[in-house]
Amino acid sequence: MKKSAWLPAVIAPVVVAGAIAAPALANAASTPLAGANPTAADVIASVAKSSGAQYSGKLAQTSDLGLPELPTGSGGSSLEGNASDALSLLTASHTARVYVDGATKQRVQVTEQLAEQDLIRNGSDVWTWDSKERQATHVTLPADTAKSMQDGTTTPADIAKQAIDAIRPSTTVSKPTTTKVAGQSAWQITLTPKSSGTLVGSVQLAVDKQTGLPLRAAIEAKGQSDPAFQVRFTSLSYGAPASRLFDFTPPSGAKVTTKDLSDAADHAGAGKGDRSTSHDGAPTLTGKGWSTIAELPAGTADQSGLGDDASTLLNQLTKAVDGGRAIQTSLVSVYLTDDGRVLAGAVPVSSLVAAAK
Repeated sequence: MKKSAWLPAVIAPVVVAGAIAAPALANAASTPLAGANPTAADVIASVAKSSGAQYSGKLAQTSDLGLPELPTGSGGSSLEGNASDALSLLTASHTARVYVDGATKQRVQVTEQLAEQDLIRNGSDVWTWDSKERQATHVTLPADTAKSMQDGTTTPADIAKQAIDAIRPSTTVSKPTTTKVAGQSAWQITLTPKSSGTLVGSVQLAVDKQTGLPLRAAIEAKGQSDPAFQVRFTSLSYGAPASRLFDFTPPSGAKVTTKDLSDAADHAGAGKGDRSTSHDGAPTLTGKGWSTIAELPAGTADQSGLGDDASTLLNQLTKAVDGGRAIQTSLVSVYLTDDGRVLAGAVPVSSLVAAAK
């Protein structure tokens, strides 16, 4: 693994989730929307019934975090590998094709110029494929798993779940209004943090009136009228996709890595309290709700092994602060301490520095 691999592992999930970490909404029943004037709770509960949906569609993702475009030279990007991929996620627009046949069959195709990345799940088998690197990874999931795939490619449902988990006394939820997304009639609700300590201004969710499928999710930063991060369907067709789309065989000569998680123990979420410590290298979480801070341990961001290009970019994007270097975008901040810890959250840099002491 490249020394720069910590970058997407820390920044991308925090941006996508908006650093929202809170108890799940209790007793959200899977019931149809009631009448022509549902409550916000009705709209949120309807998302649960979309888990078995069958559809094909095209997603568009846009980001406006105040970051500069990636520097390029005569040969293209001056970065390599995961660091370049993570920064591209944060500074450029992307589109993806999505095919879903219920909770256990999904395929996501991200097509770039002369390259394609695929994520395919068929039951307990998950494949990832990078045509540019000619690398495939095969993961065998526990037989009873019901978890969605997560690899940095995000759908509206992913962000919707994070936002739903954040509904608690710290959040104001608007009454549903009517909108249309990808030709589908939808209910839109807005979640607004009450906390003054977060960079998140609001989260907007548009949910299909008939199926409960989240069609659009947007995170707005405080003081901005346009979304800092948005993912939405631009086209959508209901019905079962062709079964062949969920089969994958790596091409001849491809490098294949296998990971068997079929016997992996189910690590439950952390207990009550303001601080939770995860296992297997996962972040330690401090704080609550919209102001949650994720921390990775010392040595995670070992800058001593970075190449010249990566070090130059790091210095361009970050500024020196007490005890390390940091970057604050419109929506998320990341703090790299001198001892190699990484702290991130949808909070100002000053909050990360204080939490690190």
